[in-house]
Amino acid sequence: MHRIVSVALAAVLVAACSSGGETPGGAKGDSTGVTDTEIVVGTHMPLTGPAAAGYSEIAPATKAYFDHVNASGGVHGRKITYKVMDDGYNPANTQTVVRQLVLQDRVFAILNGLGTPTHTGVLDFLKTNKVPDLFVASGSRTWNQPEKYPHTFGFNTDYTVEGKILGNYIKQSLPGKKVCFFGQDDDFGRDSLLGVEKVLGATAVVSKQKYVTSNTDVAPQVGAMKAAGCEVVVLATIPGFTALSMGTAARLAFKPQWVVSNVGSDHPTLAKQLGNAAPLLEGMVGVSNLPSPADLTDPWTAAFKKIHDQYNGKAPFNGNAVYGLSVGYLFVQALQAAGKDLTREGLLAAVEKNGFKGPGFAPLRYSKTNHSGYGGHRLTKVAAGVQVFFGDVFETDSADGSVNVFGEQRPTPPANTIAS
Repeated sequence: MHRIVSVALAAVLVAACSSGGETPGGAKGDSTGVTDTEIVVGTHMPLTGPAAAGYSEIAPATKAYFDHVNASGGVHGRKITYKVMDDGYNPANTQTVVRQLVLQDRVFAILNGLGTPTHTGVLDFLKTNKVPDLFVASGSRTWNQPEKYPHTFGFNTDYTVEGKILGNYIKQSLPGKKVCFFGQDDDFGRDSLLGVEKVLGATAVVSKQKYVTSNTDVAPQVGAMKAAGCEVVVLATIPGFTALSMGTAARLAFKPQWVVSNVGSDHPTLAKQLGNAAPLLEGMVGVSNLPSPADLTDPWTAAFKKIHDQYNGKAPFNGNAVYGLSVGYLFVQALQAAGKDLTREGLLAAVEKNGFKGPGFAPLRYSKTNHSGYGGHRLTKVAAGVQVFFGDVFETDSADGSVNVFGEQRPTPPANTIAS
């Protein structure tokens, strides 16, 4: 008799702990992290460590957007709770904090986890636990494997697409110049270089250098590029290593044209790191798929600035802030599209259905067969201490397709900057 009761009790406990069942609204599916009044979401971010400069400002900006939405009643009556865990840009830490978010905090989704080396290590864990892994803060093509990782979706323009657009700029605007490449020793650097070489050719890059974030002495690599006579240097670097590269080059009297990945080209972030050496940024060419924080005539920038000032005003309003606010906007779009009876399955289906429009210049490419994020970029240049856009918006693929102009215009933001 006791054994029967024990077995029955165990069955009840297993059922109670199961993440499946009905949502608060009554739909079938996995509603872990969702109640009638709350949606709990988590992320891993480098609040400390080698990538903290600039990147530590992203999650607070996303939270500011959620605070704005929550103050207006939330999404279908539910307020968003955003749990931000510091992983120090250390893959071992990432695995620890993501396990905590999933197994202890029981979050509904992981949103905008940052970093190629860090996030790669939690993909299989998130897949096993069937956790929506949305809008990863990295352009690695790893996130775009819907058959292998059906729960994972990118956000950033992938690094090969980005590399092709940077390579196309060099080909059109700097023909005949000697080109070098300096990138992070992981998918970030490798995918970026692949894109550059797809446009310029495999032999066009005369010196290929790489770094690891644990070693901040980049003089050997910069010295090698100077010795190679490079006139153009493409950087696939996080902000700290963009600043290190430029500062080291100045000490070595090396003055190339810098062409920099979106990852490490936010001017306010770099200027803050370089301090009195900020004029080294003059002329730097970069790319972005989101509006400039310096252009308050852009309706999205103006709308985001208003939210930022109200909910995150002590932080700088820079590219990282615009990025974080844009992630928040897209996530709320996805929640709205998933409907009131919110489930993990419904959220993933809503993202694959796509149709999202927002602050980005380039198209979002989500579908059942494509889990990458933005499909293009617009070029930027630092002129008189201000980072400004120039030229057209370009789109391409990560294969051998051409780099084309994307002519579709963005919508204006909704009156309350909340997607319906």
